[in-house]
Amino acid sequence: MKHFLRMFIQVCLYFYCKCLWRCLKFVVRKLTGRCELQRICYNTKPGAARTMKIEASLKGSKSKRLQTSVSVHPDAIEKTIDDIMELKKINPDINPQLGVSLQACLLQIVGYRNLIVEVEKLRREPYDSENLQHEEMLLKLWKCLKPNSPLKARISKQWCEIGFQGDDPKTDFRGMGLLGLYNLVYFAEWDTEVAQQVLSDSLHPKYSQFSKVEWEKKKFDKAIGYSFAIVGINITDLAYNLLVSGALKTHFYNVAPEAPTLTHFQQTFCKWGNGTAT
Repeated sequence: MKHFLRMFIQVCLYFYCKCLWRCLKFVVRKLTGRCELQRICYNTKPGAARTMKIEASLKGSKSKRLQTSVSVHPDAIEKTIDDIMELKKINPDINPQLGVSLQACLLQIVGYRNLIVEVEKLRREPYDSENLQHEEMLLKLWKCLKPNSPLKARISKQWCEIGFQGDDPKTDFRGMGLLGLYNLVYFAEWDTEVAQQVLSDSLHPKYSQFSKVEWEKKKFDKAIGYSFAIVGINITDLAYNLLVSGALKTHFYNVAPEAPTLTHFQQTFCKWGNGTAT
């Protein structure tokens, strides 16, 4: 009985707050002469703060047309803006900047959703050693990280030198699929010098913190270090989960003036990989 009463009170509070919020919005619109979308665009600076408020407003609207506007195809954004202006009875000639601001926000919102789809597709695609493109990417990773050490064979213990667990890296990509490989290759190509330094630190951590004499004196375990490739795949897993949960929206809405892309996701991975993320 207590549980039922608690649930009943929560439901009543929910509808009360919802009705109160709608009444408050109506009063504010009458007083200001502007709808909520106008107030957000005119009173909030471009970036994550504005885009997230616009997204929340559209999703929380009682209009189905506004609710679905956050999931339209990118090519339909301009028409969607026209529909919003018409629905809200806003004259685009009097409010030209509003359409521009809404378009920028929708590009980011729709782009983030599409980025999740693209990243998920890569994550679900397994590494295939029979696929020439997959093999070429894997070999490119080696050449970028170890340009002065030719790979003696495709199946080789040498792969352990860049942080894979065995003599065939394909088994290490099972959790993140091609997404893990894409990120590692991007890091190695986009910021080769830093990637090589991170790899060196992973193999020889003692030299980045202690001198050889200090190392021997303290008798540290020489096995201290980490597997570059495996850690990279784990960071990819972290970035993927943050992306899907929406936790990366603030970051992407601030760094991507329009639609966030796979490149933005990979650059974020690189910053985490080299420890420069804030």
